[in-house]
Amino acid sequence: MSAGRDTARSRTDADVLVVGAGPTGLLAACELLRRGVTVRVIDRDPQPPKVPKALSLWPRAIDILDDLGVGDGLRAASVQIDAWSYFSDRRPLASFPIPAEYAARSLPQYETERLLAERFHALGGKAERGVRLLAVDDVDYSGRVDATDGVTAVLEHQDGVVERVRVPFLIGADGAGSAVRGQLGTGFEGSTYEMAFALVDTHIEGELPSGEIRYYQAPSGTLVIVPMPDGVFRFLCVLPSAGQDVGVEMMQKLVDERGPRGIRLTDPVWQTVFRVHARRATDFQRGRIFLMGDAAHVHSPAGGQGMNNGLQDAHNLAWKLAAVIHGDSPSSLLRDYGAERIHITRRIVRDTDMQTRAWMAGNRAKVVTRDALFRLADRTGAVTRFYAPVLAGRRLAYEVVRDTQLPARRLRCAPRARFPGGLRVGSVFPRQLALSYGMSGPAADPARWTVVAVVPGGRGPWVKEIERLAAHRRRLLVLPLHRRELAPYGACPGAHYYLVRPDGHIAAHGHERDLDRLESELDEVLLARP
Repeated sequence: MSAGRDTARSRTDADVLVVGAGPTGLLAACELLRRGVTVRVIDRDPQPPKVPKALSLWPRAIDILDDLGVGDGLRAASVQIDAWSYFSDRRPLASFPIPAEYAARSLPQYETERLLAERFHALGGKAERGVRLLAVDDVDYSGRVDATDGVTAVLEHQDGVVERVRVPFLIGADGAGSAVRGQLGTGFEGSTYEMAFALVDTHIEGELPSGEIRYYQAPSGTLVIVPMPDGVFRFLCVLPSAGQDVGVEMMQKLVDERGPRGIRLTDPVWQTVFRVHARRATDFQRGRIFLMGDAAHVHSPAGGQGMNNGLQDAHNLAWKLAAVIHGDSPSSLLRDYGAERIHITRRIVRDTDMQTRAWMAGNRAKVVTRDALFRLADRTGAVTRFYAPVLAGRRLAYEVVRDTQLPARRLRCAPRARFPGGLRVGSVFPRQLALSYGMSGPAADPARWTVVAVVPGGRGPWVKEIERLAAHRRRLLVLPLHRRELAPYGACPGAHYYLVRPDGHIAAHGHERDLDRLESELDEVLLARP
């Protein structure tokens, strides 16, 4: 066919079409490519954006980027946040040091996109820019992946060419105003905060710590100051009055009234006004179409979780899609994507909403209560011990959906495993152990499942029985470990096992007499070798 204006054309050279070339879409594409899945990425914007937008990258997201091979570049380009400090009417209120293992990195979103785009290109991909999704046809609304063999996307190119393309799977990673979500008719439930927020990224004259986020709280609202690379700082606050011009002059006045003394804002890098939403798509999946990132959920910037949540969406879905496309797993595996990510998103929306409302405490009673709680948290170290690991993603755990994911007799499990951060089903297998045994890292097989067989010593007949169960499964390794290696994380007494997914989450756990349960779980997630 000719490629003249308004000429329709069609091709099916990709297993997955990704709509949106932001961080979430690019990560999904990279994870699919490195698993041998062909991908096509389109984005309606002719050029990559150059505004900073999201800044924070937390340790769980950094783990994912490390495994992709971009972690070193990320660290070189970003600054580490080592503390949060709170002030009330300019008086020091509380300071929470953040241990390095839980610390976030501050990096403008366009830099994160640059690192991912470079990796995408190195893997053989190329984002097609200036291509807009017009429609999606042949959508099966039953939710069953096996109800159809694909979907048809109608695309419009910059030169006016309209293309119909048939693909087995489609991912909508195209932002809060998602065209994919609109085509599906999926609801976007939630609310919008009444007030608007003002943001100015700028260089300064004066001294501010380069590794500390500061919160200057006052009855009129909270002023947040976030360090960025290259001596830039982000100033964020509730817009004092509707229609007010946002810029250095306005923000300087707020800093002079309630912020750090002796600071002058000089050369602005970016400034904007935005409204905060707390919304979530009613479904993250319709048949062979999936939503992720801002297309699936938006929430307050409090805690800096937005981009991290989107990256984890991409990481969760990509390995499942690859496993189904390659015939390693049944299509039913894809049902778990929406359930798992909706559960996590619901909790993040709740937590960020609470923090945002704390920023807006306006009457005297609320201010006194808030300040008292911050002083208590400062004295007890509760934020550093309990809240920082949550933000870092170190206590992330998916819900259990089948009895066979758990041992028949749970009373035999170590008490430590039942608490956040312990070895429990749904949580991430300890990162350092995973790295040391090749279960994670850039060189690890990104499609491999692992049965970690924990024994007091040696292999023994029980490990051989697990190896027999695993022998005819695709992409499955048995890794015997001595119990002492897992004891700090709550390993059970006696022989037991953990079934670990390719994304590092523990899919199932059982004891010596639970191998029938292990076999049932393997039937659920892995197909037998031909």
